[in-house]
Formats: sequence, structure tokens, C-alpha cells
Amino acid sequence: MKNTALSEHHATLGAKMVPFAGFNMPVQYSGINDEHETVRTAVGVFDVSHMGEFILKGEKALELLQKVSSNDASKLYDGKVQYAYIPNETGGVIDDFLIYRIDKTTYFLVVNASNIEKDWNWISKYNEYGVEMKNISDETSLFAVQGPKAAEALQSLTDIELAPMEYYTFKKGTFAGVDNVLISATGYTGAGGFEIYVANNDAKKVWDAIFQAGASYGIKPIGLGARDTLRLEMGFCLYGNDIDDNTSPLEAGLGWVTKFTKDFVNSENLKAEKEQGVTQKLVGFQMIDRGIPRHDYPIVDAQGNTIGRVTSGTQSPSLKKSIGLGYLESAFSKEGTEIFISIRNQPVKAVVKKPPFLK
Repeated sequence: MKNTALSEHHATLGAKMVPFAGFNMPVQYSGINDEHETVRTAVGVFDVSHMGEFILKGEKALELLQKVSSNDASKLYDGKVQYAYIPNETGGVIDDFLIYRIDKTTYFLVVNASNIEKDWNWISKYNEYGVEMKNISDETSLFAVQGPKAAEALQSLTDIELAPMEYYTFKKGTFAGVDNVLISATGYTGAGGFEIYVANNDAKKVWDAIFQAGASYGIKPIGLGARDTLRLEMGFCLYGNDIDDNTSPLEAGLGWVTKFTKDFVNSENLKAEKEQGVTQKLVGFQMIDRGIPRHDYPIVDAQGNTIGRVTSGTQSPSLKKSIGLGYLESAFSKEGTEIFISIRNQPVKAVVKKPPFLK
């Protein structure tokens, strides 16, 4: 089990620690509902240092990215971030990830913790371009400071103007007295905020400075439990639950980051799949009757026929209702369609609802 730079510190803060993607991670501190509410109304901090970071550098770095990424990285400019996925050769998804353009020959990639080695090997396999690749995952810490008060809470720590930063852009500068910190207007909560990348050696200093600066804004540490309920309210995919090596990105609703204006791994087959139309779709749903949907619960129609499966589900702390994501046969995927989640072999009524669940 790997530790992040602050795993021991989280334990001293009273966090409940759990194994996650091979790391010892805080799942909750004060409780999932309280932490969720903190992020929706004020500001909270996630230590997500288990995430992976790669640097691609060289004259042909863009060509390599265009080959392995579904999205069109040529649209990026310095300081811009792009969401994409890495397709495999058999119609599934290696990972979903972020691409940061540092300059025209330097790109910074952020990948999921469980896929660091897999992604590295996959990108390396296609690196026929002499691109210099560096895996800095083990020396990089990442803090997600999320919530409507994030900009105010952090502004005293940097000269970078935080509030005007556009979504999916980033800047590098001095933060909490540390040079060369990457500050990104991104996140996985839908509550607004920033993601801050620092060297492990500076992690404790930066973490402490964030909590000192945010004290008057009600800042709290937040665990992975609330991260999951927050992302589900927005309908954001989680790799390993909603997408994986065997799921079609088009069925998963990732057509918007699938750009057929260029050739990439398996693009011809994906293009053919798009033209034929998909047989199932990843949809959101909200429970009508009482019950919490869980991963892999069957979804059935009124006659009890299996028409899909749940990939993610939870009780939404904001809505006080149970919500979920799941793959459904296309005929049942229209918003407002009544479906049933099979919970302990009992059909529990739900309705198809387009995310985000929380507007």
C-alpha cells in the first residue's frame, strides 16, 4: 500500500483511512454528508495526490498525443486544459485524463491512480516520435480546493488573480511562498474551485497554508466518500465504475470528446460504431421509491426483463434522494422513462433523468 506525502497527517486529523487504487487514502473526516455540504456551500480540500502525472516533451509531443487521445489536442493553447480519453484497440477505454498545454512542445497529463502504469506503458508503446516522457507521479502532490468560496479563501496565498480564471485553464506561479506551483481552474465536484500541483517536499507547507488562509471561510478537509457523492450529483464518470477497458466511449456519452477530424487509435472502428448507432447508453436516473442503487445492480423493465445495469449509485446529500448512473438499452434511455432497479431481487421504481442532477 502506497502512502501520499500526507497520509500520516490525515490519520492525525482523524480521517478514516481506506485502501484505494493501491494507496492509503482518507475516505472521510467529519462525515460524508457534512463534508459534501461544506464543498457545496463553502470550501473544502481533497488530497488527491494518488493521481498520476506525466510530462511529454519534444517537437512531436503533439503528434503522439493526437495518436493516443480521443480529443483534438491541436485546439489547445498555452495555459489551456482539455478533457479526453485514451481509447484501446478493441473499442474500450484505457483511461480518461486531462491534458495541460505548458507550451507547444510540452504537455502535462493527469491520469487516474489505478491506471498510472497501464497508461504509461500504452503511451510509451505508441511513442515512435522520440518524445521525451517523464513520470512524475511519485514526486507530485495534488490538492483539490473546491467550493464557491475557493477563490476568496486562496487569494491571499498568490499574486495570480484566481477569481477571473476561466474553467479549464491554468497558471504557474508562486503559491504559499512556493515557486513553480501549477494552479488549475478544474475539479471533479461541479462546485467550482482549483487543483493545485506541488512537489511532495512542499506538500505539508502548502496544505497548512491553505487551511490557515481558509480558516475564516469554514474550510475543511474532505475525503473520497464526499468526492464520490459530489461527482455523482454532476453525472461525472468514474473510471472503473462507469467506464473501463470493456465499455464503449460512445455508449458512455463521450462522443463530445471523440474528434474524427484526425486519426487516433481505433478511430476507424469508433467512427463506424457512431454511424451504426449504439445499442445501449450510459444514463442518469433518480429513484422514485425508497432504495439506494449500487454498482452492478440489474436494471429491469415493468415485466422484470433485464434492460441494463447500475454503474454508480448513492443517496444524494443535496437532493435527499437516491441517484445513479447505468447502462440501459437505447429504447429505454429517453428522459422520463420509468425503470426499476433490482435491489435484493425486488424491483424498485426509478426514472431516467439527464445529469447533472443538481443544477
